[in-house]
Amino acid sequence: MTAPIAMGVAERINVSPTLTAVFAVTTGILGAVLVRYVLDAVGAKAWWQRGFAVGVAAHGIGTSRAFSVHPEAGTYASLGMGLHGVLGAVLIPLAVHWLAG
Repeated sequence: MTAPIAMGVAERINVSPTLTAVFAVTTGILGAVLVRYVLDAVGAKAWWQRGFAVGVAAHGIGTSRAFSVHPEAGTYASLGMGLHGVLGAVLIPLAVHWLAG
């Protein structure tokens, strides 16, 4: 998920928001750089597939890159990033609470 959402979730589950932001930004940069090669390797050809995957994996930086490549990829990247943000913000704290007992 994006750094701001990840930092909020990190505070809620009592882990370092600063370290979480560093990892979120690093993931976004690496995802935006490597996504083309990974998606070519797995055979994802359709723009919606590529866009959704990059939005979920590489957050805002990847979504920006997807828009620069193809409008359909950018649209689905936005959808993937938004869904991942909402579901992650709800499900991660629930999972931590459930696992903590």
